[in-house]
Amino acid sequence: MNTRQLNFAYKIRHALNENLDHLPQPTTDRLAAARKLAVSRKKKESALRALFARPVLSTQGGASVSNGRMAWLGGMGFAVPVIVVALGLAGIYQFEQQRRISDTAEIDAEMLADELPISAYLDQGFNAFLANRSD
Repeated sequence: MNTRQLNFAYKIRHALNENLDHLPQPTTDRLAAARKLAVSRKKKESALRALFARPVLSTQGGASVSNGRMAWLGGMGFAVPVIVVALGLAGIYQFEQQRRISDTAEIDAEMLADELPISAYLDQGFNAFLANRSD
């Protein structure tokens, strides 16, 4: 329990103790039985609270990285992968944009270089051909 929880528990205990004389006997008995049950269910305290490994890089003097000149190295463990992913996504986006532009330019060049009559551009099959070609 932390300090705030202990203070709260002490305040509740104090408030209940002040009004203990005014409680009816059945209520007092039920509170006593509930307290015995709660105490019996309480887990025994363990000397070992938590065990976890904390990676610490050491320098020549044996000081940890967080205390030494290389404290910025700890922050790089998160920043570098995020930057690499962001740059990768930006590169993929640029590549796809360039591919889409070149495909559109190729279709435009073929249409401009070809001597098609105006009625060919109005043909639904030609529009379907262009739609399939741009995918």
